[in-house]
Amino acid sequence: MTQAYDADVIIAGAGMAGATLGLALASAGLTAILVDPAAFDDQLAPTFDGRSSAIAYSSFRQWRVLGVSEDLEPHAQRIEQILVTDGAAPGAASGRPGAAFLRFDSAEIGDSSDGEPLGYMLENRRIRAALARAVLATKSLTVLAPASVQGLEVTPGAARVTLSDGRVLTAPLVVGAEGRSSVVREAAGIGVVGWNYDQSGVVATVTLEKDHEGVAHEYFLPGGPFAILPLTGGRASLVWTERTAQAEALRGARLEVVYAHMRRRFGRFLGQPLIEGPIFVYPLSLGLAEQMSAPRVTLLGDAAHGVHPIAGQGLNLGLKDVAALAEVLTEALRNGEDIGSETVLERYAAWRRFDNVMLAAATDVFVRLFSNDIAPIRALRGAGIAVTNLIAPARKFFMREAGGAVGDLPRLLRGERL
Repeated sequence: MTQAYDADVIIAGAGMAGATLGLALASAGLTAILVDPAAFDDQLAPTFDGRSSAIAYSSFRQWRVLGVSEDLEPHAQRIEQILVTDGAAPGAASGRPGAAFLRFDSAEIGDSSDGEPLGYMLENRRIRAALARAVLATKSLTVLAPASVQGLEVTPGAARVTLSDGRVLTAPLVVGAEGRSSVVREAAGIGVVGWNYDQSGVVATVTLEKDHEGVAHEYFLPGGPFAILPLTGGRASLVWTERTAQAEALRGARLEVVYAHMRRRFGRFLGQPLIEGPIFVYPLSLGLAEQMSAPRVTLLGDAAHGVHPIAGQGLNLGLKDVAALAEVLTEALRNGEDIGSETVLERYAAWRRFDNVMLAAATDVFVRLFSNDIAPIRALRGAGIAVTNLIAPARKFFMREAGGAVGDLPRLLRGERL
């Protein structure tokens, strides 16, 4: 007797990674059900997620293939240069670069990136809106929101999911894409290794007095990194790291106090920034799943690896997961394999394991190396930045790595259909 399923895949979490996976699977002929506690309308509200994301050019290729880029392009700001400074003042950006200064320029890798920028800056709410429209227009995708996964039962032939409203769904595979507090991960018995940094990211969107010219700035200050990330419309996303107590104090501080703190870090090279909208505070931590799959269950995005935003790679890691998982499942289905089998899921886990672990480890080292004012360490990291700036092959490697163009890339990240 043939097992009856509600869909090929149940995706817990319809955020940016989960929705992209749904579209990728649909493009290859698979059916999926996306389950999310928040209705799409709630996710699109300006107050839902005030962050912006640096999208690697390989990740943007994936969205082009899936038909989302046309909706995103009017809101996508090309990052043409990244300027990195270590110290207590924005020396590089103010025209007084010291030795601890590093410049990345998209022109240096134009021959291998087909003229792509170093990346694209997009507000998360714009990404969510474009993905939501694409998902709702795709017939092979079903969205159940608001709804949440409450229970998971795995049998030899299926995974059975119980929802908060009592509904029970079955599929050969369940994907946990609900973020760091993944119910699917916990139900599958997958542990997490990680720790809090006692830091929080303070995020605000500002209108600039002077043109940012597509340049992203990152200052490594004693309290943590401070980034000025270009957005469309003469705006920028400010992301600065503070000790959690100071960050929470900024959340409720008077506007003039926030401006005083911001301008001390910002410098004056872009004029006087004006805050647009609310200020958001997000606690920062590291959380790495001990394994990426279990019987009839697999993880992606923050459910598998929540990292510090110091390198701007958190969402890109999740989008790499999406491309790899979609390719593995598509090939397995075409070969007549059970897409929820441990053999198939291990292919995905093996493909993504090294990249995820190495990026998580690298960001942890960067946080500890750059979020302090210890003189010997400051001298060491300054020397490293200065030397890297002098070695063109090293700069090009880091740019290609940040663009997601290094290693064994899935087809979607190469701009190819499944």
